[in-house]
Amino acid sequence: MTNLSVKNHKVYWRASGQHLVMEPWGKNSLRIRATCLPALDLKQDWALLPDPDNHRVKIEKTSSAVRITHGNITAEIDNRGRLAFYNRRGELLLAEWWRQRTTEDITGDVKKEKYVSPLEIEAREFNPIPGGKYQLTQYFEAHRDEKIFGMGQYQQSLLDLKGCVLELAQRNSQSSVPFMLSSRGYGMLWNNPAVGEVHFANNQTLWRARVTSQLDYWITAADRPAELVEQYAAVTGTVAVMPEFATGFWQSKLRYRTQDEVLMVAEEYRRRKLPLSVLVIDSFHWPIQGTWRFNEIDWPDPKAMVDKLRDMGIELMVSIWPTVDQRAESYTEMETEGFLVRSDRGVPINLDSRGSTTFFDTTHPSAREHVWKKIKQNYYDIGIRWFWLDMAEPEYRTYHFDNYRYFMGTALEVGNIYPQKFAQCLYDGQRQAGQQDILNLVRCAWAGSQRFGVLAWSGDIHSSFHALHNQVVAGLNMGLAGIPWWTTDIGGFQGGRHDDPGFRELLIRWFQWGVFCPVCRLHGCREPEIPPPEMYRDGIEQCNSGSPNELWSFGEENERIMSHWLGIRERLRPYIHRQMVAAHQKGTPVMRPLFYDFPDDPPCWDIEDQYMFGPDILVAPVLAQGMQSRRVYLPAGQRWRDLLTEQSRPGGKWIEVATPLETIPVFVRGDTTVLD
Repeated sequence: MTNLSVKNHKVYWRASGQHLVMEPWGKNSLRIRATCLPALDLKQDWALLPDPDNHRVKIEKTSSAVRITHGNITAEIDNRGRLAFYNRRGELLLAEWWRQRTTEDITGDVKKEKYVSPLEIEAREFNPIPGGKYQLTQYFEAHRDEKIFGMGQYQQSLLDLKGCVLELAQRNSQSSVPFMLSSRGYGMLWNNPAVGEVHFANNQTLWRARVTSQLDYWITAADRPAELVEQYAAVTGTVAVMPEFATGFWQSKLRYRTQDEVLMVAEEYRRRKLPLSVLVIDSFHWPIQGTWRFNEIDWPDPKAMVDKLRDMGIELMVSIWPTVDQRAESYTEMETEGFLVRSDRGVPINLDSRGSTTFFDTTHPSAREHVWKKIKQNYYDIGIRWFWLDMAEPEYRTYHFDNYRYFMGTALEVGNIYPQKFAQCLYDGQRQAGQQDILNLVRCAWAGSQRFGVLAWSGDIHSSFHALHNQVVAGLNMGLAGIPWWTTDIGGFQGGRHDDPGFRELLIRWFQWGVFCPVCRLHGCREPEIPPPEMYRDGIEQCNSGSPNELWSFGEENERIMSHWLGIRERLRPYIHRQMVAAHQKGTPVMRPLFYDFPDDPPCWDIEDQYMFGPDILVAPVLAQGMQSRRVYLPAGQRWRDLLTEQSRPGGKWIEVATPLETIPVFVRGDTTVLD
């Protein structure tokens, strides 16, 4: 009797208390779900959009296995439940890792040693835990020559993640977006918001969810990396076309304390004839956390401020935190209604930043509606359309994920979806209010966040060249993981004295690179910090501000160099807008590794400190202090010209490029026009 069956283009397997379903889901792609519970949950899509169910599949059955082919991908499952995936040429892409006493080989490779083992390990381990759920471990065979990319934003310097262990959890400056892209020609989404980890080791690949009900992953196949990203974007969603103002320059700092200060900064940019598109008001402009409004003392007429800035051609963005202070009027109501994150043990305080606070539960639909109602009344209705969703991981005082509970489940089971739902809170409200061009700056993201207007940034990173290097890698892997709107705090957030020559050099190098990021935003807490005029107001501790952080705050030489590159950014905006259209249409990353555009050029798969900004601009940022030159690889099959000098060079070569402080290496493909 077979354990396999086929119905409505789906393949079913059942044995030993476990059951699995495999089905087509998007172009050249399959979705696999399995559980040891009595029934599979087929209604929860997590990151995936509903499947249109218009597939042409080929299913072949034998006495011991079933093969399902959907476009470029074929999967085979045998009676024992073992899975393997192949491309359109029949080449093995990925196979589960089984170690049991059997001579059968699921890969079909007769030359390969048979894995006959007394270890008795199955590829899908459902280890029961109290409460009726499982700790899930999924094993796959590893390939030492494989390169792995994507997975979101991690603070490390490796673009190729092969050999890495990654925590599947959200933290300040870490965004777990569990879509991986393989040099072997497949991509895989771990479609599970549980906290866990992934090991891309040389002897096996291991995915783990610490608490879950079922296994759920999606796999796609293609010959080129761009096709994999496009197929992934088609099933998880794409960004809208970025509003044109957002491709300009953004000015921010920790923090503009008053309405007068914001207007003075805007006027000074205009006086110096420096282009400015967005001004950002940071946190603690409110009377107390959980009120979601301006305090009336420092911001007496915010609507007039919004109107005046817009008359100057400047959009205003305002910080929104998900925290609710226990002293806020809204706390009792929200706690009673179950709108707050709960602690399973200890006091219900998730963060103690100038007050005892907890986070609102973004996974609760009614909580999202409640918070949006406040935001609409106090911000949206006076003309503010752009919001900065800070603390979006959320940033717990201690990341004890086993202690927090949401409407949708425990943090261990669903915690990684919190930032996606935070973005959805604003997105749904803005759409309901009639807004179409939605863009919100968010400090964290998960798979699918992009379809809720998310512009992710890399959090409270350090002001150092080491951190700068990490951000280049983080931005590239975020783009490959489906988050094309991405940026950093130019100059880093923590540290950096405006009168320190070392920091001034770092700031120039960061700014030059920031010109060639999807969004160009200057932000940070510059030292020394400036205390408020009063340390407490109505019993509420007031927040420090950083030192000045505008282009003219770091000396005449820095202002001259950064102003020059700001002019380059302005001339690039039509080109950048075209890349934003591509991101909307196909999910194409605005910044991406060289192999994305040149997959047939072997060196491009190994280069981690250069990238393409759109299809025609190659950027080689300066990532070390005092660097006077650097090596640059120009991909083969093209001629490349220096963006500034117009000197033309053939591709397929490494060259040495001078890097005086005034410039960084930037090359343009062929005769393409990129500057307006």
